[in-house]
Amino acid sequence: MAEPAKNLVPKFFDDTGTTYDGVVSYGTLGKDKYWKKKILEQISDGSSFLDLACGTGILTREIAAKFPNAKIVGIDITKSYLDVAKQNSNSFDNISFILDDAEEFKLDSKFDCITASYLPKYCDPGILVKNCIMHLNPGGKIIFHDFTYPKNPAVRGLWNFFLTILRLVGYFIPSWKDALIGLPKLIRSTNWLHNYSNVMKKSGLKVSNQYLTYGAAAILTGTK
Repeated sequence: MAEPAKNLVPKFFDDTGTTYDGVVSYGTLGKDKYWKKKILEQISDGSSFLDLACGTGILTREIAAKFPNAKIVGIDITKSYLDVAKQNSNSFDNISFILDDAEEFKLDSKFDCITASYLPKYCDPGILVKNCIMHLNPGGKIIFHDFTYPKNPAVRGLWNFFLTILRLVGYFIPSWKDALIGLPKLIRSTNWLHNYSNVMKKSGLKVSNQYLTYGAAAILTGTK
């Protein structure tokens, strides 16, 4: 990409908070719900959780529902998304939301688990991993999830075809036009899984990864 991926966030998402939940479900053919379930399977216990790039709070609420007695904090850089997250999380008294940058936030608390869905491709792995480790309890776990460009030629062909069709949604929901054009380019160009895995290993974390949906996404975990 010609510009840092992080600079694309306001361009892609500033005006899409109210429509995000529907678009992410449609745009992943319903797999977003399945991927969130696989993230939750990586979390066995804990009393404090941090959800980075929490967006409208989809994963944040899933964590809060699984661990009703735990403290849950969601951080996102886009105010319109946090407004939706707060509105949709009224029934949860164990969630708090903070407007901040995932690479720059500084909290007094440490957490048993830090999650980040769809965030890694936008960030510098060295900066993000270091900040996460600073906020992680001993024995804690970092879980990153994001899209990956499928390696299988047949799956890759289907992936490209579907994303071409999905771009048409931008003509009906103009606020999504830039994202639906730019995201496929970013996903093709990023090697986030390899880069983050290397940084996490060098930082002393025990690392594992799991490909999802024929290589269309992946989960990367690092345990302190």
